[in-house]
Amino acid sequence: MFNFTAITEALIACDQDKVLELVEAGLRQAVPAKDLLDLGLIAGMDVIGERMEKEEMFIPEVLMAAMVMSAAVDLLKPRLAEGEVGAKGKVVIGTVKGDLHDIGKNLVAMMLKSAGLEVHNIGVDIAPERFVEEIKVKKADILALSALLTTTMPMMRETVAAVVEAGVRNQVKILVGGAPVTQAFADEIGADGYAADAGSATKLVKSLLP
Repeated sequence: MFNFTAITEALIACDQDKVLELVEAGLRQAVPAKDLLDLGLIAGMDVIGERMEKEEMFIPEVLMAAMVMSAAVDLLKPRLAEGEVGAKGKVVIGTVKGDLHDIGKNLVAMMLKSAGLEVHNIGVDIAPERFVEEIKVKKADILALSALLTTTMPMMRETVAAVVEAGVRNQVKILVGGAPVTQAFADEIGADGYAADAGSATKLVKSLLP
């Protein structure tokens, strides 16, 4: 029986050499790439997300773990591409128009990608019309909006309104986040959810997907 817990623990410890060594060993033993991803790597990122929520792990460690995860996924990609597994949902994520902050948004994108989702990180200073276009082109299940300034929070409202106006609101769940954003604000503008950090954002996205 392959020891998936060893991968999980090495990932939590941000030990890239160990993670890659274990993933390679699994592949040599003909362990399915999907199992290595789901039971070893994604299980580890789930724990990391929970620890981040509880402030037991902090952004530098989470970023490091996400980079280790990314290196391991690169190893698995050829096997995953053989049709073993597809992404569990499509996410379009960006910072709203007028706001150039991207560290938090990028961390959320990395965590979502680590959770096995197809993530389209479209950057900062994104106009409502561009978000609408990306939802249509990427056939997104989730739209994640970030704002770090109180002055750009109204642009979240405008983006939600633009999605409604374009007739695609029923196709997509809209999540909002960023330092000044609250659950009350999310409710007020008609978003489907709010997350305070990357760990809770990942959990929320998973709960909203079919």
